[in-house]
Amino acid sequence: MASTQGVNVLRYSALVAGLVYGVYHQSSLNSITKRTEIEHEYARKERLIEQAKAEYKKKTQPQEIKTQQPTGLITNFEDPKFDLEAFLQAKAAESQ
Repeated sequence: MASTQGVNVLRYSALVAGLVYGVYHQSSLNSITKRTEIEHEYARKERLIEQAKAEYKKKTQPQEIKTQQPTGLITNFEDPKFDLEAFLQAKAAESQ
């Protein structure tokens, strides 16, 4: 009889140990999954922020860069580097 009680104690101890290990292992897998999801979301937000910064930079770049002709002539009248004489000469050359 003492032998069967020892076997039962060993059997139930192994069962409880297996359950405890299973719960621990499942929680560690869940935390790893949750951490990777958070990292992916953070990386996605970083990409969105970088795209928004690039679009904002493109949208708000200085006017002289946007209106500058390939010849280097600045056609924006409000630009401090605008040269009226060069502009008029370029227009006269175009009309000829």
